[in-house]
Amino acid sequence: MNNILSLKRRPAAQPQTRTGASMPGKRLISIEGIAKRYPRKGEGELTIFEDLWLSIDRGEFVCIIGHSGCGKTTVLNILAGLDAPSDGVVIVDGKEIDGPSLDRAVIFQGHALLPWMSVLGNVSYAVSARQPKWSKDKVREHAMRFIELVGLGQAANRKPAELSGGMKQRVGIARALSIEPKTLLMDEPFSALDALTRGTLQDEVRRICVSSDQTVLMITHDVDEAIYLADKIVLMTNGPGAHVAEIVHNTLPRDRVRNDLHRLPGYYALRNHLMDFLVTRSATFRQEIAGGLSWNAKAPPVVQPIADAGPALAAAAEAQTDGRAAS
Repeated sequence: MNNILSLKRRPAAQPQTRTGASMPGKRLISIEGIAKRYPRKGEGELTIFEDLWLSIDRGEFVCIIGHSGCGKTTVLNILAGLDAPSDGVVIVDGKEIDGPSLDRAVIFQGHALLPWMSVLGNVSYAVSARQPKWSKDKVREHAMRFIELVGLGQAANRKPAELSGGMKQRVGIARALSIEPKTLLMDEPFSALDALTRGTLQDEVRRICVSSDQTVLMITHDVDEAIYLADKIVLMTNGPGAHVAEIVHNTLPRDRVRNDLHRLPGYYALRNHLMDFLVTRSATFRQEIAGGLSWNAKAPPVVQPIADAGPALAAAAEAQTDGRAAS
């Protein structure tokens, strides 16, 4: 497929300056030059990533992909307010974050449910934290709406020990959505699930997020998951010293259906581009820059893989003709 793949570069967004005021237009999140360093005894500092810039618009679903050690989860933790950057700032809705907030809900790989509470109790607990002045009836009604949204209405009174892994993760999703956050942060939430359950939850998360225009930042190692869920895919180079190499614009229709992905124009070009980066370019990106690649950390290139369908269609038609002749 490489011989039919071309690459279109879109104008990169200009880096945002820190103003303390709300960002114009649709922008919700602005990550501005953040770095994370850890001290090493007798060896100076270990830089996990540095000079990282990224913006996310309202209602946008963004996936970050990169190899282990590049700092993906650390970026998410900084955005969640659970960790602090060594350099730079993160602006959310015009304000610099300085700790956790109910405006930013987090879903981790583990469900982290309170084992002594029912499904309804776990979700209601989050709702009460968000809306402390609500009556018990109003909290319950609101919690049930999100429990039913993830298909667990019949299991509302069960304890976590009575649920499957997929059901527990649904509770985690319902709990996060029930506080109606401005941003949903997900760290490989489906990685520990079997393939069938993972696909079902991906479908549900996509349906909910698209219908509610939810802003999402998700960490994943799964290229196909990113293609299915994301509006744009952020590619990080290998760590230590990782950077955002480029931002890939997903041109597939937003109302895409899982079973039809491989039939959509541009699917294979997009998938091949992501795989090529993970297999080869994530490790050689520094050499590409040294060799003259035009790249700016403050404005990573936004690229759009484009497939020339002509050769592929011709080859497919030829194969079909040969098959008919043989029969």
